[in-house]
Amino acid sequence: MRRILILALAVAGLHTAPLQAQKIDPEQFIYPLVGVDGSCTANFGEMRPGHFHAGVDIRTEGVEGKKLVAAADGYISRIYLAAGGYGRAVYITHPNGTVTVYGHLQRFRNDIERHVIDERYARQSNRLDLYFTPDRWPVKQGDLIGYSGNSGGSMGPHLHFEIRNASTQRLYNPVKTGVITPADTLSPRIMKLHYLEVDSVETSGVCVQSPLRSYPAVRERGGKYRLTRETPITVGRKGYFVCEVTDRRNNSHNRFGVWRVTAYIDGKAYFEYRMDGFTFNHSRYCDAVSYYPLQMKVRTEAIRLARLNNTPNYFYPTLIERGLVRTSPGEVRRVRIEAEDDSGNISELEFDIVGGEESFKAEDDPRQRLLYAFNNNHLSIGTSAHAMIPSGALHENIYTQVSQRPYTTPGGSLRILSDLYRILPPYTPLKHPMTVAIRADIPEALRKHAVMAIKTPRGLSYAGGRYYKGEVIVKSSSWGEYIVVADTEAPTVKANFKPGENLQRRSSVTFSVRDNFSGTADYEVSIDGKWVPADRFPMKGTIVCKFDRPADRRTHTITVKVTDGAGNTRTFTSKYVR
Repeated sequence: MRRILILALAVAGLHTAPLQAQKIDPEQFIYPLVGVDGSCTANFGEMRPGHFHAGVDIRTEGVEGKKLVAAADGYISRIYLAAGGYGRAVYITHPNGTVTVYGHLQRFRNDIERHVIDERYARQSNRLDLYFTPDRWPVKQGDLIGYSGNSGGSMGPHLHFEIRNASTQRLYNPVKTGVITPADTLSPRIMKLHYLEVDSVETSGVCVQSPLRSYPAVRERGGKYRLTRETPITVGRKGYFVCEVTDRRNNSHNRFGVWRVTAYIDGKAYFEYRMDGFTFNHSRYCDAVSYYPLQMKVRTEAIRLARLNNTPNYFYPTLIERGLVRTSPGEVRRVRIEAEDDSGNISELEFDIVGGEESFKAEDDPRQRLLYAFNNNHLSIGTSAHAMIPSGALHENIYTQVSQRPYTTPGGSLRILSDLYRILPPYTPLKHPMTVAIRADIPEALRKHAVMAIKTPRGLSYAGGRYYKGEVIVKSSSWGEYIVVADTEAPTVKANFKPGENLQRRSSVTFSVRDNFSGTADYEVSIDGKWVPADRFPMKGTIVCKFDRPADRRTHTITVKVTDGAGNTRTFTSKYVR
């Protein structure tokens, strides 16, 4: 088994060129926003929970309504409208083989906005995904396409801007390619260094890691960093480092991700992570590129200076033996780590390591169940719960110890219907969702409101799922303990006007929506019994209905129907004059 592991490591250590993206000419593009200072609040490829950030977020100075213009000649090929994600978004296809994406808009330009309203009425749908041929909405560079906003999953007014390869949908880094050039003379900050030893279990060959050992770093001058300790780090015979790093830009308090981290040992590069681009099907690999258990706890990027088995090589243009560092007892070696942002600013950390006399030893535990990265894994917990983790969901082969225990904390507004079931070890990321099913004795009146919850340090969080033939079944990518609950409390809806109020001077009305647990799953607004379009802003907890018909000074009845994730519905009705 150890010979198999050594062979696998040797094969993984072979250099594989990163996936190359087509070069683009920044001179072909102009800035997509008018009347802003050019600063950004988030950069391309920075690590988010479950995904890499696909573009750059451009600051709009805390306001909405900034003019958005076509970055290059082309045609509007897609209009997207949804409550989450990019909210209102415009896609422009260009003759040079790229697509630019503009997300979180307040509104589209007038003719497009009118078309969108007509389509919403025709389909009676608040969500749209419309595609167009080149002759429908042609644009010249600099043409108005809409106005910046705060729609979708936006935490504040800004423009999310992307550049994609039209044929492959591979994303470009707008800053590294020179299309967006924010003021940035600040080098990355190296905050901490961490080290783990690794060993394989004798019976299975599965790689097991020791606990993290952490070493703070401080800046000496410029981009030069050192560890706070003065003696060499004692390491085992085989292990790897995790670099905790962040980046800053001029005139911004935001934290940014780094573009490149390269590690050298005794003057030779043995590992390099580089964010040159990715396709959306690879976005969840951020949970493997980072050291996930630490990434979920810190505000920096915890970049793993090693490659997991189930991660593409194209994130790693330099890779020797998957980034593992081997050190003999008493051997002293020199390590240098460079961190570079996408504006070309570089920081570096140098330190010595020395091989220890003892090394971490992986022990076989018969209570643990082996899960394979490239097999379908079926798990049962007694007779009440089972799970299926599909092939490709795990980033590496791992061990897990399933468990079942009662939940003793009062459920508040929730009805607790099962024990807690642990499927995966804490902080285990999944690339694809697993299926979890828990059998519970659920009264018939509660079955339509029975859902799955996950226990977190803050309590129970909604996971979804539905009751079916005695079980509640959910597809989920979360690793916490699962439990069946019943949520019978409907959302609350509150209007920003008084019943019977004259609204002739208003262009819209707003409704605040709150839910105790499972969140808004669906909503519908009608006026005088007829469906009308309305926009939901999940980050604000509001539904906004714009008046797109002329005022007639009559009394009207508006109805808002909101359904949560557990099937509870609240219907709010009020009258107004307009």
